[in-house]
Amino acid sequence: MDDKNIIAIEIGSSKVKGAIGSFNPLSGVVTVHAVEEEPLLDWVRYGAVSNVEELSKLVNRIIRKIENRVSPRKVSTVYVSIGGRSLCSVPRDVERRMSEDMEITDDILSAMFREMSVSPYPDRDLLAVVPREYMVNKVIVEQPRGTVGHEVKMSANLITCRQATKRNLDILFADKLKLRVGGYEIRQLALGELVLNYEEKRLGCMLVDFGAETTTVSIYRHGKLQYLATLPMGSRNITRDITRLNFLEEQAEMQKRMGGNASGSTAVQGGIGNTDYSAVNNYVSHRAGEIIANIKSQIKYAGLTASDLAAGIVIVGRGALLGGFNERLASTTTLKVRVGSVAANTRLHIADARISPSDAADVLSVLYMAAMRGAEECLVTPVVEPPKPQPQPQPVVVEPEPEPVREPEPEAAPSHHRKSFLNRLKGKVANLMTETDDDDDDFKDD
Repeated sequence: MDDKNIIAIEIGSSKVKGAIGSFNPLSGVVTVHAVEEEPLLDWVRYGAVSNVEELSKLVNRIIRKIENRVSPRKVSTVYVSIGGRSLCSVPRDVERRMSEDMEITDDILSAMFREMSVSPYPDRDLLAVVPREYMVNKVIVEQPRGTVGHEVKMSANLITCRQATKRNLDILFADKLKLRVGGYEIRQLALGELVLNYEEKRLGCMLVDFGAETTTVSIYRHGKLQYLATLPMGSRNITRDITRLNFLEEQAEMQKRMGGNASGSTAVQGGIGNTDYSAVNNYVSHRAGEIIANIKSQIKYAGLTASDLAAGIVIVGRGALLGGFNERLASTTTLKVRVGSVAANTRLHIADARISPSDAADVLSVLYMAAMRGAEECLVTPVVEPPKPQPQPQPVVVEPEPEPVREPEPEAAPSHHRKSFLNRLKGKVANLMTETDDDDDDFKDD
């Protein structure tokens, strides 16, 4: 079977990223060929698109970069991540009772899924139904299909988001970019598939995606997702706090990266204008402490304790690069913390050494998840129509100019008519002369 080319787009709060990879159905391996990115301004807020016109220009630029690598083929389909502040999970249970013990079949489970597949709120879109637990005859089972019983119960998480979140993405890709969306991948679930191993999910762990404007927390136990929530705070909150020290936001971001420390340490000196990091880290430590406190609270909201998460916390996102943050998170939650890595996944191969696995984990997870779900070919070869025959030039026929129309001249009278006229005139003159002579004679006689 031929490899399939897959295009993934990830729209975050600070950057837009695009990745192209190929999936080999026989080996099950995804090979990443390139990752492109463009910085964002204020066209995405808290992970949701706010300006489709301006954002379409950035995404189109990424698409053109990818097409330059695969010319003459063109991108026709993309797989897009979806997330943002409104992303959350809602628990729901469905039960089936039979009159006697019978085998639990796919038909029974499919009917339960269909009953689940209704948004719990009219103003929210249902993105996925994620099973959390199965019970047959009140006993937890990992795989209910094929078991025998008279009662089956499915507990699941309904992953939902605000309707505007998905609607704006539809407008962006279908209307503005004229691209087909092959599927939307929930960013947090895709990250969980890429950076967590099955043992961690079974033991119990928390996945923290520490982004620019949002922090998304998902908790796994018994191999399945138990809880998901998005906090409307991220590393940009820390940057904006630092701007109170009379820094532009770009300068504040630089200060945070160079010497910011979530523990409040001031070991680093220097920076822009010989910065005193005691003032900078006063802001950093207070805001980081607030974010960490909210992360810890999600364990309680999920109905669990720290002891239920034996595999600890796995953190991803650029916010996780803040100095001292991971150490303080471990100390506050009493859980071990490790940085999520895509390198441990043997089914993902990065062909270009210039791609940073940690920085690109978000878009790579979308690419990987789409491939595992059977993504379709995303490139097409445009059909080049043969040139239409040009009409041959026809010779120009010059018509002679018409002769000017002249009025006919009056014909001269015939010569014999002229002679008769003169003769008559002479006769009249002669007659007059004769009459005059006669009159003179009469006068003489008198």
